[in-house]
Amino acid sequence: MWGSPKGEIRLGEIQNTWANRVSDKGMLYLFLLPTFILLLFLVIFPLIWSLYLSFCDYSANTANPPVFVGIRNFSFIFQQKEVWDRFIVTGKFVAMAVIVEFFLGFFIAMLLNREFYGKSVLTTLFILPMMFSPAVIGKFFRFMMDTNWGIINYILGKLFGMPKIAWTTSYEYALPSIVIADVWIWTPFIVLLSLAGLSSVPKYLYEAADVDRASGWFKFRYITLPYVAPILLLAVLFRTMDAFRFFDLVYVITEGGPGYSTQIVPFYIYKLAFSYWHTGRSCALAYILLIIIIALSNIYITYLNRLRRA
Repeated sequence: MWGSPKGEIRLGEIQNTWANRVSDKGMLYLFLLPTFILLLFLVIFPLIWSLYLSFCDYSANTANPPVFVGIRNFSFIFQQKEVWDRFIVTGKFVAMAVIVEFFLGFFIAMLLNREFYGKSVLTTLFILPMMFSPAVIGKFFRFMMDTNWGIINYILGKLFGMPKIAWTTSYEYALPSIVIADVWIWTPFIVLLSLAGLSSVPKYLYEAADVDRASGWFKFRYITLPYVAPILLLAVLFRTMDAFRFFDLVYVITEGGPGYSTQIVPFYIYKLAFSYWHTGRSCALAYILLIIIIALSNIYITYLNRLRRA
């Protein structure tokens, strides 16, 4: 029947009717619907559910349903000195890591922002650490920083005659050891963004400055820095946000120790949720951390908008 002319006309009518009913925009939404549904269950639903649990007395290892307790979890968290201590440790880590990564990354980008033999190979080598899993890198750094047979202590002892340092097991060096590992991983991110900003500076501005016999500092202060400042601030924003969510290296290298000296807020949230099984309190603390990140991001964005208007 479909092979007859009458069948062909009927099939064409059905196709035209379907095309008339579904517009191009409707077809677009139809194809995106599975993605929206997946996004709803993987991202939006857990976000809403965890927000609800933050106002409940609930433990995930029991069969008891969540009991709504209002803001009791939040008030309990603000009254605990150990929580404030974790925020202090987190602030120290974020400040040290972001500052070192910013200046070191920008310095390396300035060195790479010129033509020389092997530039592409060297740039690729610089960004390699960012491609590895943080957990794997954490294992390597834990082995290298071992007090007795780690290669770092071996090199320091052979070259400088220094005594063995307990990198990951002493209160003095545990947090800096994690900062060193994080700097090794994420400095390439600053290098990449800095290179992108430096490559966008018009060359004729440097040529005009050379004609006027401007100094290197003058060119950096009044040509390079104004052009790259917005993208540098954007890089610092991304790194600050990511540093506040930092978890992998702490879990692998020090496991929050010794004592609580490296137990930053994300790691403490993990301990609350899966060691102490205070699920409601862990969700409340996670949202407090989220609010802090959003507030800091707004400060960065406000200053970034001022730079763009300047």
